[in-house]
Amino acid sequence: MDKAVSKKAARNTQAKPVLYRTPDERAAEGRVIRDSVSRSSQAGWALPARRRDPIELLNESNEGRLPSLIPIRFGRMSQSPFAFYRGAAAVMAADLASTPTSGVQVQACGDAHLMNFGGFATPERNVIFDINDLDETLPAPFEWDLKRLAASVVIAAQHLELPYSETVRIAADLVREYRERMHDYASMRVLDVWYDRIDLQKYQDRSGDSAIVEATRKRIAQRIETERRKTVPDHLYPKLVTEQGGRPRIKDDPPLMFHPTEEMAPGLQSGYAEAIASYRDSLADHVRVLFDRFRIVDLALKVVGVGSVGTMCGVGLFIASDNDPLFLQVKEARASVLEPYAGKSGYANHGQRVIAGQRIMQSASDVFLGWSRGQNGRHFYVRQLRDMKISVVIEALDAGMLRQYARMCAHALARAHARSGDPAMIAGYMGSGQTFDDAMTEFATEYSSQNRRDYRDFVQAIREGRIEAVMEG
Repeated sequence: MDKAVSKKAARNTQAKPVLYRTPDERAAEGRVIRDSVSRSSQAGWALPARRRDPIELLNESNEGRLPSLIPIRFGRMSQSPFAFYRGAAAVMAADLASTPTSGVQVQACGDAHLMNFGGFATPERNVIFDINDLDETLPAPFEWDLKRLAASVVIAAQHLELPYSETVRIAADLVREYRERMHDYASMRVLDVWYDRIDLQKYQDRSGDSAIVEATRKRIAQRIETERRKTVPDHLYPKLVTEQGGRPRIKDDPPLMFHPTEEMAPGLQSGYAEAIASYRDSLADHVRVLFDRFRIVDLALKVVGVGSVGTMCGVGLFIASDNDPLFLQVKEARASVLEPYAGKSGYANHGQRVIAGQRIMQSASDVFLGWSRGQNGRHFYVRQLRDMKISVVIEALDAGMLRQYARMCAHALARAHARSGDPAMIAGYMGSGQTFDDAMTEFATEYSSQNRRDYRDFVQAIREGRIEAVMEG
């Protein structure tokens, strides 16, 4: 090799020096941003001059989905303004892009509403609380996630018919929790931020309402114990699987669970050998050793959630031996709803985008996380199905419980943003007073009214037959 070329290559591989800035200097840089994008400018919501029609955006988001399942998606969204909000991430992404932005980037969730947080088991079998749905994750301004989360708690409070004053109080408390937690992270060592996690069994809330805290801890302990008893062989397997001719087969329950045709899922005849091999390649070496102990015996498509309905989501049954099954959830990964406004993903496979985002934002992730590509060109990511997953039931909450749950979500979001972004700069921009809290709360309450108007238009479109919705029995 030519020596000059070799030296040039060596120079190019050397790491560029990173200019060290103290936390105080980074916080000051965050405060400077206020000169161009004030905190008060984040307040309120006004219709953009050329706002896209929400129905048009929702129809565009159906492109590539299974046509037979789209009416189920719209049926689920039509149940309430809160359900509509869950399925309308594309609508809010377009709206957020029209608002003033700080420019302080983080790995954003992209769909940070209350139902996309919850408890799940770590590989060490501890139960933590974190963001648990990152299908839309992409680098974006930190306040986009916070605005979506704050608006979701207002809409949830309205769903529960809480008084307006209580609703505003809960939203303001959520934003304050995020801000205060971010200030905590700004003063911590980098590794301490990275290792921090919210242990559900040891969770301590700083609200000072001891009665609510104690009641919540008891309910959490009961849920964890219930989920621990739901082991795969004893609980999930008999619910999902039947024996046909001595061969395990996932039960059909159309239209919510069914076996695909070869046209729907190319690779059926080969047992999805190519896709499984691609998924295996995405795993770390030590996880491949574990995965290789299992063989696939069946796969069925499953309708999940609200926003994901119509995408190619499935459940794969893998067996190591008798009474030793593994259920893997296979979810289609499409372009993030943030992509038109925050820029394209740097990953060729959107499944890899989702997994990379999860590993950045979550304090612990499923050991079986991986990605693949189907023969039809669709992108997928893979994780375990229901690994001690604990989700909140919004309808079961009172005002105090909603307030504490909202604070937990704010804590988890702040921790995730602090891992990927600059907590000192974010804290510096937000400040230590109520200015930022008031702005976010005002946005959340006003945007909840926009969501209600969009929901009414959506229901009217169903009634007029412009879109089809199927209500499940």
